[in-house]
Amino acid sequence: MKKTFFPLTLLLVSLLLTGCASSSSVGAPDDGTKRQFRGAWIQAVNGQWTGVGRDNMQRTLTYQLDELQKDGVNAIIFQVRPECDALYESKLEPWSRFLTGQQGLAPQPYWDPLQWMVDECHRRGMELHAWINPYRAKTKTTNELATSHVAVKHPDWVFSYDGLYILNPALEASRQYTCRVVEDIVSRYDVDGLHIDDYFYPYPVAGQQIPDTQLYQQTGGAFASIGDWRRHNVDLLIRDLHKTIHRVKPWVKFGVSPFGIYRNKKNDPNGSLTNGLQNYDDLYADVLTWLENGWVDYLVPQLYWEIGNKAADYKELIQWWNRYAAQRPLYIGEDVERTAKFGDMAQKMQLHEQMKNVGGTVLWYAKAAVDNVGGYGTQLRNSYWRTMALQPRMDFIDGIAPKPIRKPKVIETGEGPVIFWKAPKGNGWKNEAVKYVVYRFRQGEPIHIANTSHIIATTTNTFLRISPDRAMATYVITALDRMGNESEGCSVVF
Repeated sequence: MKKTFFPLTLLLVSLLLTGCASSSSVGAPDDGTKRQFRGAWIQAVNGQWTGVGRDNMQRTLTYQLDELQKDGVNAIIFQVRPECDALYESKLEPWSRFLTGQQGLAPQPYWDPLQWMVDECHRRGMELHAWINPYRAKTKTTNELATSHVAVKHPDWVFSYDGLYILNPALEASRQYTCRVVEDIVSRYDVDGLHIDDYFYPYPVAGQQIPDTQLYQQTGGAFASIGDWRRHNVDLLIRDLHKTIHRVKPWVKFGVSPFGIYRNKKNDPNGSLTNGLQNYDDLYADVLTWLENGWVDYLVPQLYWEIGNKAADYKELIQWWNRYAAQRPLYIGEDVERTAKFGDMAQKMQLHEQMKNVGGTVLWYAKAAVDNVGGYGTQLRNSYWRTMALQPRMDFIDGIAPKPIRKPKVIETGEGPVIFWKAPKGNGWKNEAVKYVVYRFRQGEPIHIANTSHIIATTTNTFLRISPDRAMATYVITALDRMGNESEGCSVVF
């Protein structure tokens, strides 16, 4: 970790400790915006990083993270495993061609994109969720696999479909293999979440059949149909991924981003008034079963359509997910370009506010927001996400806040005033502070921290430099633990 040094000559300036008070009871109630998941997907499978080199990729990612931070984004979902490969150092899978241009070829100069992204996101107060594809072993455009690739070492674990290789969901060996990959990521990297998207059994293609009929006949006798058997196979992986993640690090959040339609009403009385491809029937992803069993920690259905779409109306779908997916935190996957094209951002944001079970948004995709397509980024930073937001709580993992910070004080340095404090005492991951929130209140303003309009920083450091023009105020510092639970606030007046 980079150390920060201050001048040796320090002058203690005016200091008043006003004690600590509960962050949930001071002042006005939460206005509903204090805790929101505001994410953005950064993908690799589109080839945007292929062969660009370390310096160019870091330069581009730095710019994107800075702009997304200005837009109010507080979580990055970064793709690290597009096709049983790795955009990180792995002894299990080869380096990704989507990074170096050749599968199995290490980056030169050598670096680890996942570790770099963890560090950069945490430095900005953002979460980093590692995004993997659990089944896809080869994309259509990949023509050569490394000798260390799972499809080369274990060809019997995969099947071919429309130019893809898919790890067979029916095989315990492939399920265990994916769990080993996830265990490796979670154990070695300080990620905040492990994320999978909408690719389970392959999207159906006319004239193509999944080559698993014989295996179903051999092993699926307990199931009424091959569809039930396939859904069961996917269920087992979701269950096992959740167990694996929380066995290694209980605080790492397991998130799934399914296709936006669960079932159409014509196939299920409880389905949505839509007429499109279905998770349950076409991808064999029984999302509601995962929620009912607590196998996922958050859900991000991909609602990429516009309001009024004839086959998949956005308004119908956000209302459906709000009604049926309340068992776990629910965020909505938004298509930035499509929203800009149809000009319905304001209406969509209004729907978000109306849905009591919707706790956030994930942008598809990060670059579109950074490029400010249709003014989308401008509207985020100037209006909808103008103030910061903390992550939604997950009481089912841990709902107890850490202790307050200790000994806050203001020190005058040669570069201006700095607030210092000591971390609270904590034993174990549930009680340890990992991040801090600093609020600022001008003289005469009522002090309350129920919303985020007064937040000036979130930081992993135990100090914050104050801009000279922001002095002469009350500063309140709170501690956050791994799950975003917030301590009582302690204040200094300077």
